[in-house]
Amino acid sequence: MANITAAMVKDLREKTGAGMMDCKGALNETGGDIEAAVDWLRKKGLSKAAKKSGRVAAEGLVGVAVHGEKGVAVEVNSETDFVARNEEFQALVKTIALVAVEKGETDVEALKNQHYPGGAGTVADAISNAIATIGENMTLRRVSALSVSQGVIGQYVHNSIGDGLGKIGVIVALESTGDKEQLTELGRKISMHVAAAGPLALDAAGIDPAVLEREKNVLREKNAGKPDHVLEKIVESGLKTYFKEVTLLEQPYIHDNGKTVSQAVAEAAKTVGAPVALKGFVRYALGEGIEKQESDFAAEVAAAVSGEA
Repeated sequence: MANITAAMVKDLREKTGAGMMDCKGALNETGGDIEAAVDWLRKKGLSKAAKKSGRVAAEGLVGVAVHGEKGVAVEVNSETDFVARNEEFQALVKTIALVAVEKGETDVEALKNQHYPGGAGTVADAISNAIATIGENMTLRRVSALSVSQGVIGQYVHNSIGDGLGKIGVIVALESTGDKEQLTELGRKISMHVAAAGPLALDAAGIDPAVLEREKNVLREKNAGKPDHVLEKIVESGLKTYFKEVTLLEQPYIHDNGKTVSQAVAEAAKTVGAPVALKGFVRYALGEGIEKQESDFAAEVAAAVSGEA
């Protein structure tokens, strides 16, 4: 039997909102596999917040930069949140984002090899110099870009600590020949929506097939025992509801819950003066997908004192 720790139970409870004993039972049933335990709770109808299952923590900053019809998002990680308040680190992230948007880079290694403005060397050299100066490890983790032939790249940064820097960074691509000022405002509002709602994809076609199959399996197992023809209708209906929750175009627009994002974009043509097409988005939340080891500060101090004695 797997060793189920209090930390594992706590992690699962935060991910799902299920009760402590339910979480412990789920972990026992799944041999300590957190993701399998999330699914187990969902199948039992005990998960209250399945969409939180991807939430993790890490430190550093997300940076966004827009230049003309191009925009980028980058994530640079550090060991502690203190570094995010360091002006040198902030300047580093901002400059890396500017280099990325200027060069149109979407590959981390290629971006590291680009010339770093104002210094002798590359982006990788600038990161190494910052590590040496600040005294903490840093990593350029990821970079994504969007572009349009006509239109704008909207942007929004949540928990902003500087221009284009924060904990969540979003860019959206709006294709249109309409008024740039109106388009920019629309792009900002949709970017705010993306930051708040956290869609998985633009539409159903953009959802990872593995994620879709996993959702189907959850629906089938929750309704096991029903006739096949009934089960398939339940799965079909359940997927429609799922798409409304996780695809940007079908989500209720946070600025007007009476319409979907798709409807809001279509209606924007009246004020923009031309049809508008939402072509894509990038949403970076600091640390998502990174396992971060929790530390017990009191225990560390006690161990240090014990070691000195």
